Amino acid sequence: MMGASSGIGLEVARLLKAQGWNVGVAARRLDRLQEFEAKAYIDVTTEDAAQQLLSLADQLGGMDLYFHASGIGHQNRLLLEEIELSTMQTNAVGFTRMVGAAFRYMAQHGGGQIAVISSIAGTKGLGPAPAYSATKALQNTYIEALQQLANARKLNIRFTDFRPGFVATDLLNDGNHYPMQLNKVDVARDMVRSMGRGRQVRVIDWRWRVLTFFWRMVPRWIWLRLKL
Repeated sequence: MMGASSGIGLEVARLLKAQGWNVGVAARRLDRLQEFEAKAYIDVTTEDAAQQLLSLADQLGGMDLYFHASGIGHQNRLLLEEIELSTMQTNAVGFTRMVGAAFRYMAQHGGGQIAVISSIAGTKGLGPAPAYSATKALQNTYIEALQQLANARKLNIRFTDFRPGFVATDLLNDGNHYPMQLNKVDVARDMVRSMGRGRQVRVIDWRWRVLTFFWRMVPRWIWLRLKL
């Protein structure tokens, strides 16, 4: 469980533990993970993060499920360079590093399941959050590509791409207004249930499924003129 110190990741880790899973958690804030025995400090932006993940897997005796909940997001209407680059480093480079490490591990150990939390923000380019929406679109495409690769190589690796709408977590405590906020516990329950059912892509919840359906239908020339 990567990025489990708060929010959805922590709730999913708790649910899996309650179901009897041998859960290993990783984050930068270990003080919030005292309820878990197997834990590791991992910063996905560092070059040794993948090796630390493999060490945690060895500690657990294997890795049947890799759940990636690590991510950052900010509105950045002034396009400040620091915000854009740090978002890219975590959500693009860090994501690729960790998911790739999990894929290679499972390819060598008989398979498993990779689940990631991306976002509905990857549906279209969002002017208020350019790097965030771009990295979420990257995550959507990357998981789709890995699934195709796994099928071509006949690997027993399953994938689930979770795309929630706005969830009431620390990530949204930035003073901005976010409509139709979801409860993190309800979202976590949906995710655990969806993984068990083998869903490949899951937009959470039904309101966001309807909204993103219509987003995709908006012509580009209209979308570019919307004031979000």
